[in-house]
Amino acid sequence: MYGVDGRKFQRQYKQSISNFKDWEQKSHAEDWILYPENLSEQLSLDEVALSDGELYSVLTSKKAKGKKGSLVAVIKGTKSNIIAEYILKISRRSRMRVKEITLDMAGSMKLIAKRCFPKAIQVIDRFHVQKLAIEALQDIRVSHRWEAIEQENNLLLEAKQKKENLQIEIFLNGDTRKQLLARSRYLLYKTREKWTPSQKQRAKILFSEYPDLEKAYNLSDGLRKIYNQNIEKPVAMLKLAHWFKDVEESGFKSFNTLTRTIILNYDGILNYFNARSTNAAAESFNAKIKNFRLQLRGVRDKSFFLFRLSKLFA
Repeated sequence: MYGVDGRKFQRQYKQSISNFKDWEQKSHAEDWILYPENLSEQLSLDEVALSDGELYSVLTSKKAKGKKGSLVAVIKGTKSNIIAEYILKISRRSRMRVKEITLDMAGSMKLIAKRCFPKAIQVIDRFHVQKLAIEALQDIRVSHRWEAIEQENNLLLEAKQKKENLQIEIFLNGDTRKQLLARSRYLLYKTREKWTPSQKQRAKILFSEYPDLEKAYNLSDGLRKIYNQNIEKPVAMLKLAHWFKDVEESGFKSFNTLTRTIILNYDGILNYFNARSTNAAAESFNAKIKNFRLQLRGVRDKSFFLFRLSKLFA
């Protein structure tokens, strides 16, 4: 439109207009960048893939709410000793002011938080716990689906051998058994109140055919309801104890594994009920990084990408 070649403008922006050459963190940007001035009392720690699945640990401030001043640190990798080494470059006085840090259940993240911010309360993100519960539920659904596929294959083979037409069972909503289990995936993610009329009909058929799926859904939904209630920590402990008992009685292997995971991260999970803090800010920030990466059609020069990222969010 203005007679300017796009690639030439991009090159000029990078080499002169943007001041990228004079960026004080350029020499080590691919390994780490720090903005200690953005440190606040509440932080989020998470990981994100910049390119080719290569992970970077990202420390963000909740005070800035995903805008300018959010970015505290971006460090290559997820090894606790390496990440901590760079975060410890921030003055001890500043780090001691941090009161709370939200993170997932990764052991490396907890070690980083403990070493770098010893006075901060660690809060395990509720959505990571709920995600595991949903995955435990979906694991049961998927196992039933494989059984249904195998059953249909056997019927098809038998019909071919007998040279007869295959009669496949079709439910009231028009689904075959295999389709019923495949199409139930999304309704199991939601609460009953959010089901559409067709999903209610499908769920009714699904639970009548597979009572164990209904029991597993109730367990997953029960954990969600504990988180959704505005309750204090002691009450949450009691409700979780009852939920553990229900899981034990159910006999589901995947849910028993989830129970052990919750017990191993018990303090961090219960800390959520102090101020109901989540890692949503970090997940939102990660989504912004991915969106920015998508607009640039990938990351060729990591240093320049992080420079532009810091201009927007640091």
